[in-house]
Amino acid sequence: MKKSPVALMIVIDAMGLSTLEFLLGKTQRNVNLPNLSKMGLGNIVLPEFRNRFGEADGKSFAKRIQQVSATADSLIGHREMMGVVDHRTYNLFPNGFDPKFLAELEKRTGHKSFFNKMAGGVEAIEMNYKHHEETGELIAYASKCDPLVQFAMSEKVIPVPEQYRIVETAFALAREMGIPITRAIARPYIRTEAGEIVRTSNRHDAVLPIGQTTLVDILRDDCVWTIAVGKTSDLVNTAYHSKIKLNKEIYLDPEMDLHFAHPKRKDTNPFCIQGTINALRESHNVYRPKGTFIFTNLVDTDSVYGHTRDVDGSLRSLEEIDRCLPKIQAEMEDGDLLIITADHGMEHRADYGYHSNEPVPFIAQVKGGDATLGGLKTGLKPGLTDMGNVIAQYFHEEEKYAAIIRK
Repeated sequence: MKKSPVALMIVIDAMGLSTLEFLLGKTQRNVNLPNLSKMGLGNIVLPEFRNRFGEADGKSFAKRIQQVSATADSLIGHREMMGVVDHRTYNLFPNGFDPKFLAELEKRTGHKSFFNKMAGGVEAIEMNYKHHEETGELIAYASKCDPLVQFAMSEKVIPVPEQYRIVETAFALAREMGIPITRAIARPYIRTEAGEIVRTSNRHDAVLPIGQTTLVDILRDDCVWTIAVGKTSDLVNTAYHSKIKLNKEIYLDPEMDLHFAHPKRKDTNPFCIQGTINALRESHNVYRPKGTFIFTNLVDTDSVYGHTRDVDGSLRSLEEIDRCLPKIQAEMEDGDLLIITADHGMEHRADYGYHSNEPVPFIAQVKGGDATLGGLKTGLKPGLTDMGNVIAQYFHEEEKYAAIIRK
């Protein structure tokens, strides 16, 4: 079978370069990132942090790149990578949401809600789970870092499909009432026998329509097989050929030796790394004459460690990603393209970790090649859209891609 082109983009959520520099500045221990070092990460951090990295091997392209869209948000960052520049500013809801909105939502869904304050996700559940589990009322809360409404619900109280219906209804209602949010999110949780609250992987995002063609659409329409791993399909919410969302340890290949960085195994990155490996294996064993594009998000450095301002946890999670890079690269063939980046940063404030608009890494490698990327050109498009442009060139779609970018 003739080799077809494969491009993989990995987004390390909330790991902007200023964030990485902040984390490094908060620890004196040796942070072990040999594989990202080889790819040139140490060359694009500020000079005072470069001695924390090993030497680059000259086989990858590495650059600092700045988002041009206005708001620091996972949805906005991922979409910009796919050619969507959004200059709108989305504000937070420090006082919660209009009671008229929640009253109308109750009429449409049959579920009452309560709380309606700004809070972190785990915080909102810990403060309110008893009332929720006694009454069945939804824990409604505003995000501390994103312009969205969230509903936390126990899977034992409200079945997951019903949770999805609730947030889809909430998002449609918010748009109808002119409430400027980018998402409505169901945050399912369970409580273990020991009483510990665990947010499950059954999260669901109802998302703002994109309103334009994306790189994913261009590739899919031209028969490049498109695969979303993790939450990328919730953020760039268009049609994909395949979506991979693993959530049970039985799906982890023991031979891959994937580790959970969290002591209580709250990570989801092992599932997304396994999903990426599965997608790569499939891409080389299934007939796809126009090739495969794999779009992966590794969320733990945001949701598990970023908002909780866990410095060591964030670094351990990044180290685990680094340890797994050779496993991912081993599944790639000569000529395959790998891009590693972040969607935004994470500013550690006294009360919470907040998304920040800061430089992010643009690291790219063509397996078997060097930093010239086989002639693929960089620096031609604004902000994060330049990474999408490299992928577009790789699949010979640069003209169609250039036509969708609104500066």
